[in-house]
Amino acid sequence: MEISVKPLKHVDIVSVNGRVDSATAPEFDNALKGLLERGRKKIVLDFTGLDYISSAGLRAMLSALKTAKNGGGNVVLVKINDRIRDTLTLVGFQTLFLQFEDLVEAVDSF
Repeated sequence: MEISVKPLKHVDIVSVNGRVDSATAPEFDNALKGLLERGRKKIVLDFTGLDYISSAGLRAMLSALKTAKNGGGNVVLVKINDRIRDTLTLVGFQTLFLQFEDLVEAVDSF
């Protein structure tokens, strides 16, 4: 798994490539927590290159969402492939996270 963070003025774009599984989920969780601890509460998760996400990765997403919303921010998703979308739907996350097909739209949602 590879994670890159691109900070903009008020939004951070977190690009995740590869697999978020039990071995890599702590790194994913730490990246999100690090942003939130620095007061960065508007996060776009770019899943263009995400192949798989485990329950541990989903927990990290949910934790980040709760923390961001409590601070007046949000976590939104962009460029989700069908496999990841099916996973999110299966666990009920499609109602929790705003989803976008275009990065500009995702950033503009804040």
